[in-house]
Amino acid sequence: PKFGPGQMWQRVGELVEQKGGFVLKNKKVVAVQNIDKKIISVTVKDLNTGKEELLEADYFISTMPIKELMNNFTTPPPSTIKSISDGLVYRDFMTVGLLLTKLKIEDKNFKILPDTWIYVQERDVKVGRIQFFNNWSPFMVKDPDKIWVGLEYFVNEGEELWNMTNEAMTDLALNEMVKIGFIDRSDCIDSVVIRMPKAYPAYTGSYKDFNVIREYTDQIENLFLVG
Repeated sequence: PKFGPGQMWQRVGELVEQKGGFVLKNKKVVAVQNIDKKIISVTVKDLNTGKEELLEADYFISTMPIKELMNNFTTPPPSTIKSISDGLVYRDFMTVGLLLTKLKIEDKNFKILPDTWIYVQERDVKVGRIQFFNNWSPFMVKDPDKIWVGLEYFVNEGEELWNMTNEAMTDLALNEMVKIGFIDRSDCIDSVVIRMPKAYPAYTGSYKDFNVIREYTDQIENLFLVG
């Protein structure tokens, strides 16, 4: 999409509202009321005010991590299901965005490197992947003379990198980009740090028994899991 993949979901939100629905933002589901193999309602919490609200519906489509969904059921699932869901493993994700005046590394045929993603194999840095947003879509960069890169770190929530301040994380990212020869620090003019918990499900832990959870959730007639 012109302004990145998030634009797709912005458009979905617009269509929902055009058809009479509504989109709640900065809310978190904190309870799922389930009775007799049916979801009755959910309780959502406003992340800004802390106020909770009960929402009823005929059908529920969930993108919540399965572990969180099972833990939010007001009528807990059987102990076997709970044990499997608690054993599911997720990989968390951090992006450090750097706005640059130029790259130190160049390609004679392109203004910047032509890649959208570069996987980093060096063992002496922690960054796992580098994105060049200019190459996804020129509209994602306000000034076409600047270069907008994202340094991606695959982490676990609560570990050292996750808990670093934004300033310290940006400093680490800059040092690593300098170390692998991509930039000079003086060419960075702005930055941002974004943390995304449970970005990826892992095929470890209790994942081999995931079919047991699915057989259980398939019995809930008005619940549909899509992620």
